[in-house]
Amino acid sequence: MTKLSEMVVPPRDARTFSAPAGHFFRIVSIEGPQVGDLNLWNAHDLSERFFSGKTRALHATHVTTGARLWSTLPSLRPLATITHDTLDWYGWDEDGGGVHDVIGTRCDPYTQLLLGGTEYHYCCHSNLTRALAAHTGLSMADAEGHVHDVLNVFMCTGFTRDTHQYFMKASPVRPGDFIEFFAEIDLLGALSACPGGDCSSTHSSDAARCYPLKVEIWRPSEAALSGWRSPERSRYSRHHGAR
Repeated sequence: MTKLSEMVVPPRDARTFSAPAGHFFRIVSIEGPQVGDLNLWNAHDLSERFFSGKTRALHATHVTTGARLWSTLPSLRPLATITHDTLDWYGWDEDGGGVHDVIGTRCDPYTQLLLGGTEYHYCCHSNLTRALAAHTGLSMADAEGHVHDVLNVFMCTGFTRDTHQYFMKASPVRPGDFIEFFAEIDLLGALSACPGGDCSSTHSSDAARCYPLKVEIWRPSEAALSGWRSPERSRYSRHHGAR
């Protein structure tokens, strides 16, 4: 494969990237343990975006090599397929935790204000909103409406065995680790380097130690894509039983 470009996402910030259909993109740990929050859209239609709930239902609470990231209704098709994951060795730990979850949402300033009583403007929700607005020219309010539940890249999470509540613990990711995706359609992505750092302690503040993340875009050989086509949107008639 040939690397076409790379981009660094600063700590407590987000950046957008484009991954053409038939290309690969990698999210890479480069300096220290850091979690990333990933949003994906159809590059030509922001209304078609990553559907974390359906991805969870079709695969699992945590995803790794071979899992596909599905798009929202009514399209319901794979946006991307995970093709390599250097953390696939982690599996499930003694607490029931795993990495790359699709059960958490994203840290956001509304929950921070509700639970903490203060405003914080560099939660992943806000970071993704700023990045999308900057890329598209949309207003902050319009861009915010397109930000959605994320794939929590490198994040280690699970449910407690006694109360079945969501928990986070220190990510096992180290510099050089990466997760790789195949773009099934033309994609616009946005990645936030979470203010929680490795998410072992605090969230939605400047307290945690944070590191940048890198996004790389790779092009395979033409022969590798022989016979491949982007998946079609769902063929459901959308009559919904109406007479």
